Amino acid sequence: MVRPIYLFTDFGLSGFYVGQLHGAILDAQTSPGPVIDLMHDAQAHDVQSAAYLLAALIRHTPDNAVIVGVVDPGVGSDRPAIVVEADGRCLIGPGNGLFEIVARQAGNAVMHRLVWQPDRLTASFHGRDLFAPAAARIATTVDSDAWRLELISPLPPSAARPGSDWPDDLPAVIYIDVFGNAMTGIRAAKLAPGLAVAIGGRRIQRATTFSDVPTGEAFWYENSVGLVEIAVNQGRASETLALSVGSSIGLI
Repeated sequence: MVRPIYLFTDFGLSGFYVGQLHGAILDAQTSPGPVIDLMHDAQAHDVQSAAYLLAALIRHTPDNAVIVGVVDPGVGSDRPAIVVEADGRCLIGPGNGLFEIVARQAGNAVMHRLVWQPDRLTASFHGRDLFAPAAARIATTVDSDAWRLELISPLPPSAARPGSDWPDDLPAVIYIDVFGNAMTGIRAAKLAPGLAVAIGGRRIQRATTFSDVPTGEAFWYENSVGLVEIAVNQGRASETLALSVGSSIGLI
């Protein structure tokens, strides 16, 4: 069975980059399978925020998913290309910390160096030239061990790997959605009942959903991917509370 491929990038929703990823996967697959755009508007160049966001999102993908992750400001440098196997899923992308939180939260995770290279590898588009075709090979290889022999080599564990010093939960805004809601890197299940969040001297209480508070009132809630999200009922939390990606969040 062909494994589904999910794409997670900071490429944005315009331009040719996402289409080129789809094309590279289709070109490399002998038996085309599903390719799903998981997200393409992660904060540009912000690997840390993207790492917490990706960890929350992939919990809602099949456990045999192949994920191409590209938030890669160091593309073309000496940062390694890696493959991470985490609880059945397989993630392919730059070894810059993007997969650190996924690996940490997984029950079983192994990191490998991606040693396979295509005939043509440009310096600035490894998503299309390297990660996407590697994902296609993994997704369509019937023998589950065959791609390991072709594509990867062991990546020695290192306490100094990128992202190893990041906290398990990030008390900061990691994404602002189209409604102005501010998603944080904090897993809601880790917070005690009744805990409030502090933003710029304001105390924001928890609610279950938008209609539980008056119109225009700010609150926080556990969002659909399990993270603490700050919102304003029928308003924009990003504007009301002057929030942006990177804004610090206190817990009180």
